Amino acid sequence: MTIKILADSACDLSETHYKTYDIEMTPLTVHLNDQEYKDGIDIKPKEVYDAMREGKSPKTSQVSPQTFKTIFTSYAETNQPLVYLAFSSELSGTYQTAKMMEQEVKETYPEAELHVIDTKCASIGYGLVILRAAQLAKDGASSEEIIETAAYHANHMEHIFTVDDLEYLYRGGRVSKTAAFVGSFLKIKPILHVADGKLVPLEKIRGSKKLLNRMLEIMEARGTDFSNQTIGISHGDDLEKAEKMAAIIKEKFGTDDILIEMVGSTIGAHAGPGTLAIFFLNDDYK
Repeated sequence: MTIKILADSACDLSETHYKTYDIEMTPLTVHLNDQEYKDGIDIKPKEVYDAMREGKSPKTSQVSPQTFKTIFTSYAETNQPLVYLAFSSELSGTYQTAKMMEQEVKETYPEAELHVIDTKCASIGYGLVILRAAQLAKDGASSEEIIETAAYHANHMEHIFTVDDLEYLYRGGRVSKTAAFVGSFLKIKPILHVADGKLVPLEKIRGSKKLLNRMLEIMEARGTDFSNQTIGISHGDDLEKAEKMAAIIKEKFGTDDILIEMVGSTIGAHAGPGTLAIFFLNDDYK
């Protein structure tokens, strides 16, 4: 029986990807204007970014225990194998909730083939892991092969990103108020990465002109085999900047396969408009 792949909305993939690869998606929740929205279903990222530009501060919350229990039970009842590859446990409680519900459902259905995996990835870095797993599932791979390959891609996935305004990361508790103020005042642009699932500052660049070049230098130093993998680029409602980055990567590294998507509502609510991120493997593609 074909393995079903479950993702959550923090993977920032499009509806086309979900349909093409038969991926089930469960949304996180965005709270804006005293309303709750299902990320990627009831609200689009552009709405979140426009609200942030107007000074509003959207909040987010994880997938509920009941949602996971319902999903897992439906697969257990039909003996359908399921692999849920989760958004980083360091950035959301969604993985822990899913793990708890997996154990609860297995008390009733001990033979159920349910697997909950922490990718320690986010945005399109996470999305690329999901796509690789879904490709394998579509080709009839076993759950063990899918989990092993997905774990390899997740462990070797680099996330290099910057934000346009440190104020948004401050609101989300990612940087101090002083850092946000000084960064804005001096026009300092941070470069961050994800290490063991956590957001970690790498460098501070003064001026936007140096920023893209420095991100590409880091990419060149950390990455490998660029022509034989999909490179991911996600952006906070700045397609022009993302396409500029893609053009440079194609010319510099000979990469043909570049996936560009907007940073989704869940992550965008914390990173803000103008965010730019690149994702690539630091080891050979499998």
